[in-house]
Amino acid sequence: MRDLVIVGAGGFARETAAAVRAVNDLRPRFRLLGFLDDDPALHGTERVGLPVLGGIDRLAEFGDTEVVVCVGNPRNYLARQQIVRRLALPADRYATVIHPSAHLGTACSVGPGTVLLAGAVLTAEATVGEHVAVMPHVVLTHDSRVSDHVTLASGVRLGGGAAVHLGAYVGAGALIREGVTIGEWSQVGMGSVVLRDVPPGEVWVGNPAHRLRAAELPTPAATGPVPQVNGAHPEPEVAPTPDQRWTMPTVVGS
Repeated sequence: MRDLVIVGAGGFARETAAAVRAVNDLRPRFRLLGFLDDDPALHGTERVGLPVLGGIDRLAEFGDTEVVVCVGNPRNYLARQQIVRRLALPADRYATVIHPSAHLGTACSVGPGTVLLAGAVLTAEATVGEHVAVMPHVVLTHDSRVSDHVTLASGVRLGGGAAVHLGAYVGAGALIREGVTIGEWSQVGMGSVVLRDVPPGEVWVGNPAHRLRAAELPTPAATGPVPQVNGAHPEPEVAPTPDQRWTMPTVVGS
């Protein structure tokens, strides 16, 4: 078994801990040590029976422990990418957590640091990038493509060939028509029915979905990196192009 630490101690982090326990019930794979969170009020407390071990900067004390970053919400869905950049770890330090009830069909791939919660379905030749949050009962049909740092809230459905680009947030129960693209860092409101492409950096809502406003993304904080750990390297400052994202190597978890 490999040691594992979850970064964050909110709802998504606790859901990921439940998924790790479900994985271990079938075949012990992870020794889950607890959570790291920068909220000092949580330090020394327990969440779902696991300790909050301290702030994120304590990660350097845990050697080559595997990590999964489980933060981000509709008010700040940039946070996961910010923390991944701050940690500056190589891809092989990130665990891929896939709940046993999730289904990966033929030729589907999932990147490191990604979490698939209970009931998620990838049907055929679907691609999910790195550090993606796939909530319960999300369905990705054939040839759909999800880029790095995306959040797909519970019950999202992607039609065949749909693409969700870097960092976008798709709200619970949203339906994305086949072949439609959701632009980088855009947000789709819960229950929306998206029938045409969403440009980057916009908020769309409704049935059919329409533009509500520009996305209000927080300015990235100038937080210094945590103390470097073995094999650490800085993440490139320039985001890869869409074509580069789809050809990046991925790791399939189980």
